[in-house]
Amino acid sequence: MRHRKAGRKLGRITAHRTAMLRNMVTSVLEHERIVTTVPKAKEARRIVDQMITLGKRGDLHAKRQALAYIHSRDVLAKLFGTLSTQYAERNGGYTRIVRTGSRMGDAAPMAILELVDYRDEPVKTEETAAQ
Repeated sequence: MRHRKAGRKLGRITAHRTAMLRNMVTSVLEHERIVTTVPKAKEARRIVDQMITLGKRGDLHAKRQALAYIHSRDVLAKLFGTLSTQYAERNGGYTRIVRTGSRMGDAAPMAILELVDYRDEPVKTEETAAQ
């Protein structure tokens, strides 16, 4: 029985699963949006919300805890800078999972994991600005 055993194994050994989730969390915080499978998105969402909560705390211990999980100092600076102020008034629920259908090859359910305040704005170039 699996009583009180939280989390999904995702068909991977522990080291692979940990590394994969760390990379996914770093990518979500860096790009604010990723495309992945639904079970992976649900697992990564838990950790992304924890990291943003650490960013909102903002003390030295929170920075060290986040740095132990996120190995990119640029993403860490973004987490404790812009993202912490962006979500300062929000009490949890920093991410959204949008289901996008099935993957062609193996029919795995796909989803977009994004931060709640994500804006998909096209980059303005000189050509589009002139029109």
